[in-house]
Amino acid sequence: MQRHSTMRVAGIATAAILAATLVSCSSTSENEGEGSKTLNVTLANHVWTDIVTESLPAFEEETGIKVNLTQLGEDQLSDQYNVKLNAGSDEIDVMMYRPLQEGKLFAQNGWLADLTDSVESNEDWDWSDFQSGPVESTTVDDEVVGVPIITEREVLYYRKDLLEAAGLEVPTTLDELESAAETIKAANPGTAGFVARTGVAAAVTQFSSFLHSQGGDWIDEDGNASLDTKEFKSAVELYGKLIREYGPANVSTDMSWPEAMAIFTQGGAAFYTEADSLYKNATDPANSTVSETVGFAPFPAGDDGARPYNVPSWALGVSAESVNSDNAWKFIEYFTSQEKVLEIQKEGVPGPRTSVWDDAAGVETYPTDLADAIKASAEDGVGYDRPLVVSVPEAREIVGKPIVVAITGGDVDKAIDDAQAEFQAFLDDEK
Repeated sequence: MQRHSTMRVAGIATAAILAATLVSCSSTSENEGEGSKTLNVTLANHVWTDIVTESLPAFEEETGIKVNLTQLGEDQLSDQYNVKLNAGSDEIDVMMYRPLQEGKLFAQNGWLADLTDSVESNEDWDWSDFQSGPVESTTVDDEVVGVPIITEREVLYYRKDLLEAAGLEVPTTLDELESAAETIKAANPGTAGFVARTGVAAAVTQFSSFLHSQGGDWIDEDGNASLDTKEFKSAVELYGKLIREYGPANVSTDMSWPEAMAIFTQGGAAFYTEADSLYKNATDPANSTVSETVGFAPFPAGDDGARPYNVPSWALGVSAESVNSDNAWKFIEYFTSQEKVLEIQKEGVPGPRTSVWDDAAGVETYPTDLADAIKASAEDGVGYDRPLVVSVPEAREIVGKPIVVAITGGDVDKAIDDAQAEFQAFLDDEK
């Protein structure tokens, strides 16, 4: 009797354990990816982040998700990603990253989760509303690995007063830009017709719009270097000539945007091609002596039309190691909604949604001509402004060399041949 009773109790206990195990497995399957209600979010120090931080309480109340926010400078951010993601850590859920600088490296290493199903599943959120250029740069091997949050394009800054005095219209082609720069410099001793970045690496991004508009690219469809083309040469020669012959006297060959912008804002040049995101440097009377006369226009058309860059400077992705991917997506979905993008853009941070740029409220804080230039640039803009490689800084140093040679009046053909061979060797090493 005692023996039968003991066996019966053991059987009941075993059944209970099996049932609990089945329930546990079922629960894990149903909630896979949902994970903890605490979400680890890592963001860069940026105005976008400051605005989002103010909205975190509302997000937490609406979703019941607690956000554990880490905010770092760009260099610290990259260092943390390289250490933690390389180690396979699951301590990061949502990550703010630079698609053009780190996107290929992160995707190649398998550090970014595939978000394709997520972006395509919510019609109300509307992935098709995002501009094609930025989407191009957050898509790797046909997988969406990031959602753009901050964008920028190259536009033409110009002096209205100098054009009016010379009786010139705003250039719509690169040929017209060259002619106008020549005319204005000749008529205004001490004032350059054109200025832009001149440093080896710094010039690459702004030169890219000249390259694409001439029909060229850094890398061909087969993944090989394409610097030894007539399109690349024509773009290099034009960019170099604009600065060498119509630029500031004794121009330095190590200027990035602060130096070039200073020349323009202090009345030293008639035309300046630069990122639209820097426009307030030219329109703020506290920093610019030409604030009352500065105008903006779309990037001029080359032999292949006007094809300026239209890029995502930052995007949000989900760590491939995250066990909280469902909630990570809820965060991204919330802060990239049309409502939020509009709210953030009104604070001066250019967003990636076409509908927001088409909304009068979305452009009310921008000069009218700049908003028009941005919308025009977004239509045919190219989603990258540098070679899309793993080691971006090294690539920029290579492809930028012919630009500087052209600016200084050196042997452009030899510079291109040398850069072509060096860049091809670089690409072969990365394969």
